[in-house]
Amino acid sequence: MIRTLLVGGAGRMGQALGEGLSALSSVDVVGLVDPHEPARLFSAPHFRSLEDVSVAVDAVVDFSRPDSVVLSADWCASHGAGLVVGTTGLSDEQRSRLERAGESVGVILAANFSLGAVLSERFAAMAAPFFDRVEIVELHHDGKVDAPSGTSLVTARAIREARERAGRVTAPEPTERFTLESARGADAGGGVRIHSVRLPGLVAHQEILFGGPGEGLTIRHDSFDRQSFVQGVALALAHVNDQPGFFSGIDHLIG
Repeated sequence: MIRTLLVGGAGRMGQALGEGLSALSSVDVVGLVDPHEPARLFSAPHFRSLEDVSVAVDAVVDFSRPDSVVLSADWCASHGAGLVVGTTGLSDEQRSRLERAGESVGVILAANFSLGAVLSERFAAMAAPFFDRVEIVELHHDGKVDAPSGTSLVTARAIREARERAGRVTAPEPTERFTLESARGADAGGGVRIHSVRLPGLVAHQEILFGGPGEGLTIRHDSFDRQSFVQGVALALAHVNDQPGFFSGIDHLIG
């Protein structure tokens, strides 16, 4: 079993992961790290900081905040534990801290651990060379602090790269006059625009809309519950200690 420490264990995502991972035979949740008291402990001890951790750890899962993630990276590097990160909105400096940790331990950073979301990104890259235009609409709960989502940015990059490999020319922006600034969303480059929605009641959703002469293609993925991320996190945990290095995404683990 992989002895796993959950950083941000009192948060909504941490609690969902605690529930899902503790039910797996391959994972042993050995502790939850959070300055706040978790509602559920899943038979594991609660530590208010990484400095308080007093159990053996094989890997750390961190879905907290960017400033906390870098502390987890340093801790993992000094304790020989792999690190799985689902936090988005990292600065270049914070990402560099994770990359440095990858020089001594395995580090996997992914914008989305839902296998369906990863597959939808793959499908979008397949479709990208065949359509003139594409736009992304990402919808999340109102507690998400960054926009656009990391998943939409990764998807936009995959679309741009697929178009470039195919030699596809970017279609010009058709809108010439804007009554409201930014009404057409954010320009992610390569003709891809991203629209962000934040509403209570949502979890994580994304639509990738392709348009061509006389037809359209919509690829949609919905995470209705945070349990949708457990399988991908478990997959990352199974491989994070295979070798040192910094790895972006879990697409390479799906095959």
